[in-house]
Amino acid sequence: MHYIDPHIHMISRTTDDYHRMAQSQCVAISEPAFWAGFDRGSAIAFHDYFRQLTEYEPKRAQQYFIQHYCWLCINAKEAENVSLSREVISLIPEFLNRPNVLGIGEIGLNKNTKNEAIIFQEHVDLAMKTNELILIHTPHLEDKYKGTRMIIDMLQGDKRIQPSRVCIDHVEEHTVRLAIDNGFWCGMTLYPTTKCTPARAADIIEMVGTEKIMVNSAGDWGKSDPLAVPEFIMEMKRRGRTEEEIKKVVYDNPILFWQQSRHWNKDNLKI
Repeated sequence: MHYIDPHIHMISRTTDDYHRMAQSQCVAISEPAFWAGFDRGSAIAFHDYFRQLTEYEPKRAQQYFIQHYCWLCINAKEAENVSLSREVISLIPEFLNRPNVLGIGEIGLNKNTKNEAIIFQEHVDLAMKTNELILIHTPHLEDKYKGTRMIIDMLQGDKRIQPSRVCIDHVEEHTVRLAIDNGFWCGMTLYPTTKCTPARAADIIEMVGTEKIMVNSAGDWGKSDPLAVPEFIMEMKRRGRTEEEIKKVVYDNPILFWQQSRHWNKDNLKI
C-alpha cells in the first residue's frame, strides 16, 4: 500500500532509510523544522538549516522517488530565546515561495512557558499574513493536555484562524478530542517511548474514526523508526480494518490537508 509520512526529520536519517521507505511504498513525506539536538547559537544557523530543507533534502529524497515537502519555523524548545526567535522568524519569508514548503511548523509549546507562547503567536501571525498552513507540536508526557489546551485557546482567540488549515500533532488518547472536536486536523506520532505505539494509534482510530486524522513516524536522531507507518498499516490489517479505511489514514488524509497549500502538486507523486 502506498503511504505518506507527514512528519519525519530526514536530515537526521541516513540515505539507507530513504531506500527502505521507498521499498515499503512511501511516496511522499513532509519534514517540519525541529530541534537539532542542541540549541543553535545564531539566526545564521537557521538560515543554513532552511536551505538544507528547501534545496538539498528534496534532491536526496528524489533519488528514491519520494516527494519531499517541509515546514519552517524555530521550534518550541528553542523558542524560549525570544530575541533569537524573532531573528529567525524574520528570515522565514525568504523561503516561503520555495516549491516544497507547505507552511509554518512545527510550532507549539515545550514547557508551556510565557516566552514559548509569545513566539507561538508570532509564528501564527506570520502564517496568517502569508496565508500558510500551520503544523503544531504539542508537549510531551505530563504537560501534553495542558499545553494542547493552551494552544487551542490561543488559536481560538485569533479570529483569522481556520481550524481546517491547522494540524495539531502528537495527539494521544486524552488530547485527540481537543483537536477533532474543535475542527482541527490531528496527527498521531508512532514513537517508541514518549508518544503512541502502532497499537495505541489503532485504538485511537477505533475511538474517533478516520476523519481529519493521520499517522507519522517523527523519525529523527533519537530512538525512532522511519518505518513506523508501515507498522501501523500491519496493525490495522491484523484488526481486520479495510484497505479503504487504512488508505484514508495513511495516504488520503495527508493529501486532503496538504492540498490546501499552494505548493502541493499531486502530479509529483511517483506511483
